[in-house]
Amino acid sequence: MRMSNLFSQTLRDVPSEAEIASHRLLLRAGFIRQLAAGIFSYLPLAQRSLRKIEAILREEMDAIGGQEIIMPVVHPADIWKESNRWYEVGDEMGRFTDKAGRDMVLAMTHEEVVMDLVRREVQSYRQLPKLVYQIQTKWRDDPRPRAGLIRGREFTMKDSYSLDVDWEGLEAQYQAHYQAYFNIFNRCGLPTIAVNADTGMMGGKLSHEYMYLTPIGEDTLLLCDGCGYAANRQIARFAKPAPAEEAPTALTRVATPETTTIDALAELLHISAANTAKAVFMVATVLEGQTRVERFVFAVVRGDMELNETKLANAVEAKALRPAREDEIRAIGAVPGYGSPIGVKDCIIIVDDLIPQSANLVAGANEEGYHLINVNYGRDYTAQIVADIVTAQPGDACPECGSALRTVRGVEVGNIFQLGTHFSENMGGTFLDAEGRAQPVIMGSYGIGVTRLLACVAEEHHDENGLMWPVTVAPFQVHLVTLPNTEAEANALYEELTAAGIEVLFDDRDERAGVKFKDADLIGLPLRLTVSTRALEQGGIEAKRRDQDERTIIPRDDALAYVQRELAQMQATLVGIPA
Repeated sequence: MRMSNLFSQTLRDVPSEAEIASHRLLLRAGFIRQLAAGIFSYLPLAQRSLRKIEAILREEMDAIGGQEIIMPVVHPADIWKESNRWYEVGDEMGRFTDKAGRDMVLAMTHEEVVMDLVRREVQSYRQLPKLVYQIQTKWRDDPRPRAGLIRGREFTMKDSYSLDVDWEGLEAQYQAHYQAYFNIFNRCGLPTIAVNADTGMMGGKLSHEYMYLTPIGEDTLLLCDGCGYAANRQIARFAKPAPAEEAPTALTRVATPETTTIDALAELLHISAANTAKAVFMVATVLEGQTRVERFVFAVVRGDMELNETKLANAVEAKALRPAREDEIRAIGAVPGYGSPIGVKDCIIIVDDLIPQSANLVAGANEEGYHLINVNYGRDYTAQIVADIVTAQPGDACPECGSALRTVRGVEVGNIFQLGTHFSENMGGTFLDAEGRAQPVIMGSYGIGVTRLLACVAEEHHDENGLMWPVTVAPFQVHLVTLPNTEAEANALYEELTAAGIEVLFDDRDERAGVKFKDADLIGLPLRLTVSTRALEQGGIEAKRRDQDERTIIPRDDALAYVQRELAQMQATLVGIPA
């Protein structure tokens, strides 16, 4: 490709909307252009890199038995109503009506479509197991798109779906994906770790997320260096310290004026925050049949711990959570800043599983300016739900080995789910077993954000001058620069490399040398060749790897062999990245 023909241009100024390095550099290097919040056009350089990522995805999916299909972006809402997700998913789902007034959905995922295909195509256990996948556009109307391609509203995903007759088959396909995903990310030059994760709107019994560790990540991960335990903070467990055993003592009301926080309460009463019970007031959106209704949730955790909203939502099966308003708090008989579950009404009471073990806590009296001393679960109040609903913190004990946990930030680039039979049971996706009995297909779902992966590779591989693409996903392998009075020699080299199958971006523009070199660094191809009169006088051309400072003059006749050796070495080094 000659740069004089390239349908994009580099930008000298840093775009004001760019928040992180990958967003800024992909814009400046002419890879992407933003149309609206979270919506982008992918220009030729980006498209070439995306196609290379997609080729890697196809190779790895095919290697574990995948068959590629393509499914619609627009779905009739009827199949989402069958799975019940029409009612479960909130405003992030793109909904509209067609000309006939039928409810329609813009695809955010494709489990429903796969299960519709299953019930049409699969009749017997002899047709299973199967694995199908696609690379397709998705839409999620994220209220807070940010960080360029990392959190967009329209994006491309590889999603695959395993179909099995039993749980052993699902486990085998899950493990195949588990390793295939590491292969994919390694080949793209992106270091990742797999962590236990919340199943979220996907449901199912098990999920892992593949995380690229970076300070820009929105996810917080808890890691144990002792045994390798790793989990998203949304679901991370920890070994909770066992409270000292105490006999319950008499409930006592005490004046605590202007004491509405745990810290103030502990200071006033000269106690530890661990001896208090913290009240958290939430309103949950839950499904009653197919109707979304709001229920007040009164959560109680120990005062030295923090409520985990994901764990809370899972425990009460909430589709959404929001903080309760003051009028809602008072309506159940509680008082903001002085609340306790004693005597409240019309709410779901849920306590952390440490609360029943913790005797004689201090809690609110549901009266302005007063607290209760020696509150005991079971004697003074009970809850509908007892569950782990607190957040793991750095320094907490690992639930597996007891070592101290640490936190890091990460961006999710892939996920895998053991969905089980939820979709097949709701939508009638069955097969006849060897005895002729109808059984639900057991399903797994596996996703990789293709456009997000491109952004993460750019985030991982750049310096102050621009991008530094790994050879496997670079839009071109070689950036060929011609300087004045070398056009004939440069054209001949371009033709020779191209004929040998080398992907070359040829800067044949009438620009100053400084502009060409800056653009070469900005675009970030793995190897730069410069044809200049000075280099030709020395008997060759100048070669420079983007990830190295050293420049080398190589003999002109050895140029093709040199390029082939360098590219092969880059490829071998990349594949060696450990999982």
